[in-house]
Amino acid sequence: MDSHDLLTIGEVVERSGFPHSALRFYEREGLVSASRTSGGQRRYERGVLRRLAFIRAARAVGVGLDEVRDALDRLPAGRTPTKADWTRLSRSWRGRLDEQIEALVALRDGLDSCIGCGCLSLARCRLWNPGDRVAVQGDGAQLLPPALRRPAAREV
Repeated sequence: MDSHDLLTIGEVVERSGFPHSALRFYEREGLVSASRTSGGQRRYERGVLRRLAFIRAARAVGVGLDEVRDALDRLPAGRTPTKADWTRLSRSWRGRLDEQIEALVALRDGLDSCIGCGCLSLARCRLWNPGDRVAVQGDGAQLLPPALRRPAAREV
C-alpha cells in the first residue's frame, strides 16, 4: 500500500470525530488496526473511517462493543463494512432493539403513576408493591422490564 493512502491518528481524529483515546482503545480492543512507522507512529488505512462510522452507528442504537466486535469479526479480513453488511448485521439487532423500545415506552408511560402518590418508595407502595412482595425476587429494579435490566454497554 502506498504510504500516501495511510492516515495519521490526527487525520483520523479530524475526519471521524473520535478522540485519540477512543482510537487507541478501539485498537486495543481489536475493533480497528493500525500499522506503525519506524518511529512508532500509528498509521491507519483509509478504510478505518468506514469501520469507525459502523462502530458509531451501532453504538448509537445501543449495541455493545462486544456485539460490534463480533459483527466486524464476521467480515472477511481486511475488508471494510459496506451498506449491505450494515443492513445484514443490523437486522440481527432489530428484535432486541424493539424489545428495548417497548420497555422504554412502558417505563415512560408508567412514570406518572409510579410517583403519583409522592411516596417514592416501592418498599412502601401499596399500589405497585403491596407488602413489599418484590423483595423476595432479589436486589435491584425487579419491576423494570427485563430489557431494561441488562448490564449497561461499555462506553467510549
